[in-house]
Amino acid sequence: MLSGLMNFLRACFQPRANRHVHTGSDASGRQDGLLWYKDTGQHFNGEFSMAVVQANNLLEDQSQVESGCLGLNDSGPYGTFVGIYDGHGGPETSRFINDNLFQHLKRCTSEQQTMSVEVIRKAFQATEEGFLSIVTRRWPTQPQIAAVGSCCLVGVICSGTLYVANLGDSRAVLGRLVKATGEILAIQLSAEHNASIESVRQEMQSLHPDDSQIVVLKHNVWRVKGIIQHALLFVHFQIPALFSRLVSLITEVQVQNWITRSIGDVYLKKSEFNREPLYAKFRLREPFQRPILSADPAILVHPVQPQDQFIIFASDGLWEHLSNQEAVDIVQNHPRNGIAKRLVKTALQEAAKKREMRYSDLKKIDRGVRRHFHDDISVVVIFLDSDFASRASSGKVPNVSVKGGGMSLPRNTLAPT
Repeated sequence: MLSGLMNFLRACFQPRANRHVHTGSDASGRQDGLLWYKDTGQHFNGEFSMAVVQANNLLEDQSQVESGCLGLNDSGPYGTFVGIYDGHGGPETSRFINDNLFQHLKRCTSEQQTMSVEVIRKAFQATEEGFLSIVTRRWPTQPQIAAVGSCCLVGVICSGTLYVANLGDSRAVLGRLVKATGEILAIQLSAEHNASIESVRQEMQSLHPDDSQIVVLKHNVWRVKGIIQHALLFVHFQIPALFSRLVSLITEVQVQNWITRSIGDVYLKKSEFNREPLYAKFRLREPFQRPILSADPAILVHPVQPQDQFIIFASDGLWEHLSNQEAVDIVQNHPRNGIAKRLVKTALQEAAKKREMRYSDLKKIDRGVRRHFHDDISVVVIFLDSDFASRASSGKVPNVSVKGGGMSLPRNTLAPT
């Protein structure tokens, strides 16, 4: 026990050999330790800002901004695509989505010759099926991949219409100008699929009327089938004279509520993967007849209005520390340049405050151990410029493809189990 505690302390505050600061061109983003950011860029409908901070040993969040042609062979239509993919159990699913979902969307758009709810739904379905094929192929040698999954939040702006599709608990929030007062109102656009929400529990119970244990409240946490998605243990101790201050970590167990929709998590969708050689800690005790989780996204269609100023797309790591209105106020009251990074840093400051730490000390904690203080956080802020329609009609269409960064690690590395 004591040796484990000392290893924890050393990992918390040892200098990072791989820490680096890149201050070159912002074209593909910059890296500052565990923080990656792109302060500003141009997309089809205006400007954008992007940032990612890593907490897990392997970055489980993935994100992307694609702008220009949304079909194949430059055939149109044109617009902007945003993706936030918050993985759990490992990075494999979120990486797969990052590499494949937009390509499926372009193919489906070309087939339908337009952007629509059906196109987006088909792109999600093709991505789910593609990851299932990966799991099937790797199952004999890497069965734990069946227990890896990801939330999936997508925004598409095309022909004056905003589509927001979501699986899980990432969130898209619109900042809308109230002309009468000049205030910016926060409007949540995405429907979340989290067992902590009563309507989500009711949906699960209606889909599984014969299963009284489909959602269970244990230790004040709602869980699907009683499963704990993440459990983090914080040990209480004090470190005298370290960085000339005391750091106190509070004893508690944090357990996240289970999401009810995702890409991946195949062992909860296909009963043939809920068996050996999958580790016993993942398997359900009883077989199931119908999928427990769904990959069918909730999709909102919103005609863009002149008073719509910007949209914040972010993984739940941001929303654990900031309310919708707090995030919108930050964007409204600060310069656009670097605004996504500002949102991330504000969330980290709040995380440090909750642990009675200084932000400067939190930044010294390395990936892996950092997950005990906050989650991976990905943020994309999309500004909706009022003149985007005229610029688009003039043919000034920037082609943009940016993916959120993180520490360089092997792409075929499975997370520890």
